[in-house]
Amino acid sequence: MQTNISEALKTTPEGLEAERILRSCVHCGFCTATCPTYRLLGDELDGPRGRIYLIKGLLEGKDVSRKTQLHLDRCLTCLACETSCPSGVEYGHLLDIGRQQLSRKVSRTSTDRLYRYLLRLILPYPGRFSFFLRLGQSIRYLLPNKYRRMIPEGSKLRRIQSSEHISKPTSGHTRKMILFSGCVQRSLSPETNYAATRLLNRLNIETIIGQGEKCCGAIDHHMAVDDRALFFIKNNIDAWWPDIEQGTEAIVISASGCGAMIKEYGYILRNDPVYQDKARHISMIARDIGEIIVTEGVGKLRGIINASTNRFAFQNPCSLQHGQKMKDKTEQLLKKLGYQICDVEDTDQCCGSAGTYSLLQTDLSEKMRKKKIESLQAVKPDVILTANIGCQLHLQQATDIPVRHWIEILEEDIQS
Repeated sequence: MQTNISEALKTTPEGLEAERILRSCVHCGFCTATCPTYRLLGDELDGPRGRIYLIKGLLEGKDVSRKTQLHLDRCLTCLACETSCPSGVEYGHLLDIGRQQLSRKVSRTSTDRLYRYLLRLILPYPGRFSFFLRLGQSIRYLLPNKYRRMIPEGSKLRRIQSSEHISKPTSGHTRKMILFSGCVQRSLSPETNYAATRLLNRLNIETIIGQGEKCCGAIDHHMAVDDRALFFIKNNIDAWWPDIEQGTEAIVISASGCGAMIKEYGYILRNDPVYQDKARHISMIARDIGEIIVTEGVGKLRGIINASTNRFAFQNPCSLQHGQKMKDKTEQLLKKLGYQICDVEDTDQCCGSAGTYSLLQTDLSEKMRKKKIESLQAVKPDVILTANIGCQLHLQQATDIPVRHWIEILEEDIQS
């Protein structure tokens, strides 16, 4: 694709990177067939190719408006387009640059600014989120239906019960890994990291929590609030680095959305003279919990796990299959361990959660969820499995079938 980046941008790191990415696009359109918003809306500007043209025009100095903003906002950043692109166009990186530049040229309505600010003020902070979650649940029945659906019922959130687990994780193993604790997952599904800890413990891996770690930064990053995203990223690098220097071999993440973000630290800080080397190393050792379990080997797992006889449908989060390029690894692992994983249609399509997307683009998000739920329920599973807390919560609001993180199933099936 020929480009003519504006003089003000063409020699900047952002301009040079955008030009590199734009030039790799050959207009083929393979991306449109896999884009959830294009499939739903049928508008070229709501597909990757159309958004690339909008971003190109923005970077070349053409007039932009809230219509441009609308089409970029509608993108889920699911990266299905990257998976299907034969030219390897780094659409996600280009979109981040486009959103950053657009935020400097096109203002938002006061209502939109306030809503986004409140999301950024609450979601990344576990204490605040937990408080407002409990408050919302206490007045849930008073809220309009649109907002009521956004707040999970207390009865649909599992909680660790003392009778559920026989033993607590122990320390003293020769291998040590940092287990990222996340933010909203602490309140919505604390049993997920407990299950990861207990299973890794049985595999002779000690898990620790980085002292002072915070949100991965994804919420601010995808809202183009660069300074705040960089604060979270650098804070986490500083929090993890002492343990890494002492030999901690990996950073394990059980929420695939956070994992996809942490694996981007090296790219985001590639031009930072102070943090670039540390950030690159963090990205290299960041691992989804599935990567760790797969590496340990099926034979070792078979010795400690007795697979459940339930029928399972696996919803592969976009952040796992497209963001982290782990399309089938988790399902293959579960099948090898003896779990009955049913084949589901359109597994590459987003469920509509996509971080804050379900809160910012509610109507589109619900339409995508409806299609995803129909595909999942069609195979009549006893349990729906996923690998990301956002997808888990989003799907559970639309079905009575339990939606669980797959690591919890393995932990429950550990032979005592």
